[in-house]
Amino acid sequence: MLSRKLQDAINEQIQKELHSEYIYLSIAAYFKSRDLDGIANFFFVQTQEEHFHALKLFNYLIDRGGTVVLKEIPAPPVTFNSAIEAFEKTLEHEQFITKSINDLMDLAIKENDHALVSFLKWYVDEQIEEEATASRLLNRVKLTGESGPGLFMIDSELSKRTFTPPASGE
Repeated sequence: MLSRKLQDAINEQIQKELHSEYIYLSIAAYFKSRDLDGIANFFFVQTQEEHFHALKLFNYLIDRGGTVVLKEIPAPPVTFNSAIEAFEKTLEHEQFITKSINDLMDLAIKENDHALVSFLKWYVDEQIEEEATASRLLNRVKLTGESGPGLFMIDSELSKRTFTPPASGE
């Protein structure tokens, strides 16, 4: 059985993952409104990933006998000054989520909850990929600038992204 402290922390993480989904949906709307449908697609797929992350925690909490308490999701930003700013916000947010996952892992270790430590390793590894992707895309957008062929190449590349949940149901 999970401690109350861990249950509360997992519920907080569920809220953060759902907020991530909201943020990326807002960023997708920004790029869609600029007719950059490929970059919008990248963020639509990102919303699916974040939803998956939240549901994974949701189901884990229930499987461990906990109670899911859905918390209010703050409104995301709806305007951005540039594509660079949107990608900067993406990287900053992924760094925030990494810290949050690490804090949850630290609490699981402190509480000596081996099952939660094992479960959270997937999130720790996932955040390495999330930050690397956000950083790489930010660097590419900075290199190409706000307009021109480079941004359209990025748009074309990101139009191919799809969401495929892990086969094991993780």
